[in-house]
Amino acid sequence: MLCKNSAVSAFAGQFRNGRTVVDVLAYVALMGGLLTVVVHGASQSGYVWQWYRAWRFLFVLPGDAGAEGGASAGLLLQGLGVTLQVAAGSLVLALLLAAVAVALRLSCLRTGRLVARLYVESVRNTPLLVQLFVTYFAIAPVFGLGRMASAVMALGVFEGAYMAEILRAGIAAVPQGQWEASRSLGMDEPGTYVQVILPQALRRALPPLTGQAVSLVKDSSLASAIAIHELTMQAQTIIAETFLTFEVWLLTAAIYLCVTLSLSAVARLLERRMHFDV
Repeated sequence: MLCKNSAVSAFAGQFRNGRTVVDVLAYVALMGGLLTVVVHGASQSGYVWQWYRAWRFLFVLPGDAGAEGGASAGLLLQGLGVTLQVAAGSLVLALLLAAVAVALRLSCLRTGRLVARLYVESVRNTPLLVQLFVTYFAIAPVFGLGRMASAVMALGVFEGAYMAEILRAGIAAVPQGQWEASRSLGMDEPGTYVQVILPQALRRALPPLTGQAVSLVKDSSLASAIAIHELTMQAQTIIAETFLTFEVWLLTAAIYLCVTLSLSAVARLLERRMHFDV
């Protein structure tokens, strides 16, 4: 019986690996076709491609104009560094706010449930750009916050509202029998949450939380509206100076794609470690 189960597991693993390879090849073919259409369409409109001028915005090599010493990051990669800083800070703040909001939503305090509901509904139903402007021009001066802190606060508050609903749904999806089994074992409510409910809820919530983290990275491009020199702002500056519109935007999109695909890959690894099959 053990050998049979091992053979089945090995076959399933080979099938999953084969399916992954096919999916990757299909994705590469799709993106290649899309890129071909974009390049051909731009060429038909009379656009002259100048990729040889665009690569220096990724890396500045020795001998290039403005190079000091050895190779260094170009303007786009410098902007990526700022984007990752904004996204990382916003993600930490969003998770903290989501945890607090979920705790209030599930508490016995009527006022707490009302405050959490007002936070979630008001934030999710207003545009992020408006929230960013309100944070930077109205709230930040009161607390002496700069551009970076304002962007982190606005993005963290916005994404936290969505993550709060994802976590609440994950907790609500845990079968009622898990609660009853915990009570029958004599566990108190905090122990039940920590040892029984939250591990199962996180397994269910991890895929949508990953999607929200990907959205956060893309939403960080709005920080350019308050003159933060993240990736999108750097791309706009380069285009204004060089008129390399398509080259720079395609490079920018490729950088965002690499970051978001990396996030998805890390999430898949976490799912496997948590024995969660999506």
